Amino acid sequence: MRPPFVYHRRVNREVYTPSELNREVRVHLEAGFPRLWLEGEISNLARPASGHLYFSLKDDRAQIRCALFRQNARSIGFRPENGQLVQVRGRLSLYEPRGDYQLIADTMEAAGEGRLRAAWEALRKQLESEGLFDVALKKPLPAYPRRIAVITSPSGAVIRDIINVLGRRWPLARVRLYPVPVQGDEAPPAIVRALAAVDRHGWADAVIVGRGGGSLEDLWAFNDEAVARAIVAASTPVISAVGHETDTSISDFVADLRAPTPSAAAELLTPDGYAMANEFARQQRRLARAVEDGIRRRAQRLDELSTRVTRQHPGRQLRERQGQLDAARRRLRVALARIAADRQARLAALAQRLRNAGGRTIPAQASQLDALARRLRTAGQRLVPDRHAQLQALARTLNAYSPLPTLQRGYAIVTTSPGGEAITRPADVAPGDTLFTRVAGGEIVSTVTETRDNPPTDTTSAGKSQKR
Repeated sequence: MRPPFVYHRRVNREVYTPSELNREVRVHLEAGFPRLWLEGEISNLARPASGHLYFSLKDDRAQIRCALFRQNARSIGFRPENGQLVQVRGRLSLYEPRGDYQLIADTMEAAGEGRLRAAWEALRKQLESEGLFDVALKKPLPAYPRRIAVITSPSGAVIRDIINVLGRRWPLARVRLYPVPVQGDEAPPAIVRALAAVDRHGWADAVIVGRGGGSLEDLWAFNDEAVARAIVAASTPVISAVGHETDTSISDFVADLRAPTPSAAAELLTPDGYAMANEFARQQRRLARAVEDGIRRRAQRLDELSTRVTRQHPGRQLRERQGQLDAARRRLRVALARIAADRQARLAALAQRLRNAGGRTIPAQASQLDALARRLRTAGQRLVPDRHAQLQALARTLNAYSPLPTLQRGYAIVTTSPGGEAITRPADVAPGDTLFTRVAGGEIVSTVTETRDNPPTDTTSAGKSQKR
């Protein structure tokens, strides 16, 4: 196969094959046209098993082939039919095998939705710039709502779906319907009035605002600016449940919670009662087991304490101690009887010995005692004057060596600590030292401020201490 755009040169002629020409035309066609919108009437619509859509868009003078592939066809939100006026966005291309040029579409809208889409986008940007989409404005939803207001059409399937879901999940909830039209010019003011009525009544814990699916034009009441501002201003938490999961409305952005469908709104707003009942039953079983285990443990503890009380009961202990006391008394009586007999026998033996020895020993010992008494009196009369004379001599010697008489004459003993050695030279102390001066009447504590090596001689105060 030759590379693209390669051609034969024969006598200065540029010759293409059909495939080469179609390929080059396709490249120039795709590069020369940006992605564009095309409006026309659907004709020759084909839906093969692959899920792709093949059709032509025509007006009263021309037509162009179009292809909408499966992944994009699933998201258009309606079922195209022949004769329907639509707007298609895509890029121009060329189908090389046949040489047909075509539009490869990526989205399709019913005619008129383009203008609505532009208005929707403009309003979204305006409200977003005002901060009406901020998370800080979102009100929390009640965990267990008991009263739910529903703003929707009374004849649609929305209210029936919500009631069915609540009956299955949360039958405790009561529902109050605020009937409004959900399509047409009268729908936005009716929805605004219903929101105000919900707040005024103060009955509901939360409110669901929504309708079933449809085209962008069908859902336009929920893209109204007045409805959006009323949802933001509502004091009751609001859930927006508009259309199907792929539909997005302005009310979804400003509501406290966006639900993909009305049924999903009922599920998001309420807990699963069946699951809660199962959990409650499970917790009840756990509680019952815990109570039974606790009672069993306490019964075992009670048995243990009862056994301990029986063993340690004062009456039982008293009886045991009484038995021990009786046994001790019996042992004591036996021991006393045995000891008394032994002592009686010893006493009799000693008495007999005393009687046998008394006639010989007592007079001799009495005579010896008298002799010792006479010797003691004689020695006492001789030793007492000698010892008295020795005591007086020692007293005179002690008095001669004692410093007390010297202290009585006005002298003093100076030391650096109580009971320490006496200071004899000024060099033994230094300024700041503490001195303890012993005089006849007591002790004087002083501090050295100055020392002198050769104090003047004064016969009246020689040997007396001076404070420095």
